[in-house]
Amino acid sequence: MSPIRLKKRSDFVATAKAQRYYGKYIVVESRERKESEFDYARLGFTVTKKAGNAVVRNRIKRRLRAATELLEGIFLPNRDYVIIARTQCAHMPFDDLKSHIEEGLTLVVNAAIGKKRYRKQNHKKK
Repeated sequence: MSPIRLKKRSDFVATAKAQRYYGKYIVVESRERKESEFDYARLGFTVTKKAGNAVVRNRIKRRLRAATELLEGIFLPNRDYVIIARTQCAHMPFDDLKSHIEEGLTLVVNAAIGKKRYRKQNHKKK
């Protein structure tokens, strides 16, 4: 089952205080919901005005929705997810966008179920 859309501002704010993955093109936030009677994931998208005018922001959101529909099985039930798009998402190839979203969601989900690797560990000090 694909995630249900997250629409209330209070849900976005609550998710912003939880686990995060910072990528080059996206930020993925995830939190566990308290109400356990609902056994589904909820997903929201955020694109700031820095990304462009309304046409560009809506295009980015459509691309994010299409990419997450292809990644349907990765979402844990009873969790909220928010994907924050950065400016470059409007012009990058769709396959790259999908792989960045998949990487971010995988790392956040692994952190939620207790696996060790959470953030990308590719920064080397010189």
